[in-house]
Amino acid sequence: MNRRFVLKSTVAAGLMALVAGCSTGGDDIVDVASSSDQFSTLVAAVSAAGLVETLQGDGPFTVFAPTNEAFAALPAGTVDDLLKPENKDQLVSVLTYHVVPGNFPSSSLAGQKGSLTTAQGGSLTADGTDGVKINGANVISPDITASNGVIHAIDTVLLP
Repeated sequence: MNRRFVLKSTVAAGLMALVAGCSTGGDDIVDVASSSDQFSTLVAAVSAAGLVETLQGDGPFTVFAPTNEAFAALPAGTVDDLLKPENKDQLVSVLTYHVVPGNFPSSSLAGQKGSLTTAQGGSLTADGTDGVKINGANVISPDITASNGVIHAIDTVLLP
């Protein structure tokens, strides 16, 4: 009888550890982006802009997240210039232009055309009639879920 109890307890503890290890339900937008190599430039920029705590907040947020390749496609020196402390206000403006308050999964954008108001105060044009495009940028990896919103990877840096 004790063997069965020990065996059941061991199996139960192992399953709980496995489930806890696989769970990402508590990971916020910054945690999720940080765990992906494709967003390392974005994560560095968010940190330099002082927006980490904001994007770890309650949300919900929808982030149209440029990949490293999108940042690399900018003119030479652009990212380095934006990351300079004296250009922090401009960096904040660019980054918050990629954030929309609210939760907009790709299913809410598919088949639709319209505009979304950004945290920066500008407007993004969403076109979901042939894939999903935001200001002409393609959503290449939609619906990356986080505890406080959703990330859509895009192939272009959006400029306000």
